[in-house]
Amino acid sequence: MTTYNKRRLAIVCIAAFLLMIPFTAMQFTNEVDWTASDFIIAGGLLLGTGFASELALRKIRNRSTRIGITIAVVIVAFLIWAELAVGVFGTPLAGN
Repeated sequence: MTTYNKRRLAIVCIAAFLLMIPFTAMQFTNEVDWTASDFIIAGGLLLGTGFASELALRKIRNRSTRIGITIAVVIVAFLIWAELAVGVFGTPLAGN
């Protein structure tokens, strides 16, 4: 198995593990109430972030540029997550 395939498998496994957290919480409490679309959107965000970071690791040779782009991808993902979760910026994405 190549390094590229190992990274892709790790990204998918980590995303699945992170999605299991709210799924498990839904079994024990009514405080967590995710719909199928919530899981799809969260999964897309996690996988998109992981694969974009992996692409930067694979294609960019300069170490400082690679780190900078990976940090930028994570920051953008965090901002999208914050907007979807609580509507920080007041865009229609938050469902307000």
